Amino acid sequence: GGGASKIAKYCLRPKFPSRVETLAINTAINDLKELRYTTAKDRLHVPNLHGVGANRNVGKQAFMENRDSIMGEIEKRGDFDIAFVLTSTSGGTGSSFSPLLINELKRQYPNIAVVTVAILPFREEGSIYLQNAAFSMRDIMEVESDGIILVDNQYLKRLSGDIKTAYDRINEMVAERLLFLIESLDSEMLSVTDLGDFKTVMRGGLGMGTLGFYESDKKTTSLTSAIEGSIKPTGLLYPADVYEDAARAMIIIQGSKEYLEVDEITKAVEKLSTKIGQVFKGIVIKKGRPKVLSVFTLSQVPDLEMLYAQAAQAIQDEKSK
Repeated sequence: GGGASKIAKYCLRPKFPSRVETLAINTAINDLKELRYTTAKDRLHVPNLHGVGANRNVGKQAFMENRDSIMGEIEKRGDFDIAFVLTSTSGGTGSSFSPLLINELKRQYPNIAVVTVAILPFREEGSIYLQNAAFSMRDIMEVESDGIILVDNQYLKRLSGDIKTAYDRINEMVAERLLFLIESLDSEMLSVTDLGDFKTVMRGGLGMGTLGFYESDKKTTSLTSAIEGSIKPTGLLYPADVYEDAARAMIIIQGSKEYLEVDEITKAVEKLSTKIGQVFKGIVIKKGRPKVLSVFTLSQVPDLEMLYAQAAQAIQDEKSK
């Protein structure tokens, strides 16, 4: 269509495929052994007997004692612009290490963006895990990160019957969205030019939000429906009503030129803006049908409030026991 030639002027092919360095840190060696997609050199075992037994105080201590070796491993990776700290909030190591790690990253690399990806537990995991999640989230919110992306295991469990399949599916969804985001931020994007816009989005509302995703198939006829699809509850990692609760958003569209009509994208994004407020858009030319990622921050997170309430109740119950 007429739109395709208009895009060519603004937008080159992605300069390079994403360069992503990963580092898995844990006190429990068994958890590190089970990682399927992380090379041996990217696994760091923090010696602390056998994990921290879901005890966040033991975890904080372990981080401080091993801070230099942890930060040394990160330093070996050279320069970087953005760090994603992916953590479970409910266990021991991740929930206690992450706030301290974010703090160190911000201190040592004042100019990079640090975004936390915080995984909330299945609610039936038990009271200690709910308490950990509540305290961990509080700590993560207190340190100066550039935003928190929420992933809710409880919400995503609906995607599959048993927990094992659910975990695999959740891991896939998170990886697919994050890699898409990193690759886009690393490309020549039309409309969105830099990490600054991403930071602006992540600092909206309460400074926490989530990711949505939609991949067009033969049945999806319009770009508009693909963009709307990316904020429907089915593609979100955390339960939210984007139209009601979103503070800021970024819509990133990737696909072959013939599918991408600038005017249609602009209209769809403007329509969203009337409901959401500030909406950034990014377009990446890449072979294939359109894929759309939505990143947004929220002005309220009722499910997190509920988690806090459950944790508080669990603490009360324990005291009365």
